Amino acid sequence: MAVANPWGPAPAPNAAGLLLGHFVASGIASQEMLNISKKSTPCFVNFSRLQQTTNIQAEINQKNLEIELLRLEKDAADVVHPSFLAQKCQTLQSMNNHLEAVLKEKRSLRQRLLKPMCQENLPIEAVYHRYLVHLLELAVTFIERLETDLETIRSIPHLDANLKKMSKALAKMDILVTETEELAENILKWREQQKEISSCIPKIIAEENYLHKYNNTIMPSLPFSSKVHVQTINAK
Repeated sequence: MAVANPWGPAPAPNAAGLLLGHFVASGIASQEMLNISKKSTPCFVNFSRLQQTTNIQAEINQKNLEIELLRLEKDAADVVHPSFLAQKCQTLQSMNNHLEAVLKEKRSLRQRLLKPMCQENLPIEAVYHRYLVHLLELAVTFIERLETDLETIRSIPHLDANLKKMSKALAKMDILVTETEELAENILKWREQQKEISSCIPKIIAEENYLHKYNNTIMPSLPFSSKVHVQTINAK
């Protein structure tokens, strides 16, 4: 809203202003009545607010409609956009050409279909050779895995029983592991005992040899003492 310039020239009175001035001058209306009539009543204020709200709501609806139209345009871009249409037209044209070629060779194709397809090579265009190689690799892999896949599918109904067997086998394996650990500990203890015994054997052998030598040194002196004893008895 433009603000009135207080320093500018006063605006020229219009016809309504001249008429109201004539009424004041003649005493038909007073200045106070004119000032009271200038004040806007609350009902008109609410009406203006309602009008503004209506206008804003209309703008919001317009924007929502534009957004919906943009979404529809985005969803239908593959149908409406010229680039997509050109691609589809090209695809349809190639399909049409292929169908025309099939119709032209209809008689020969019918004769070939009537013949048995054995020991014959089907011509494949060079463009599709790499796809055919990939297809053959997939076919070989599928045939190799077919038996295992079938066994897996057959074992699905017995899955619960297999899981129970597996849990029992795991429990038995745990028991065997504990028994193996105990056996390993016993073997280590037995080895330590064998080492102690093997370390004691040389000492025992040395002691036996010492005792044997000691006995050999003492035992030969006994006959001499017996002879001396006999000679003393004879002398008596």
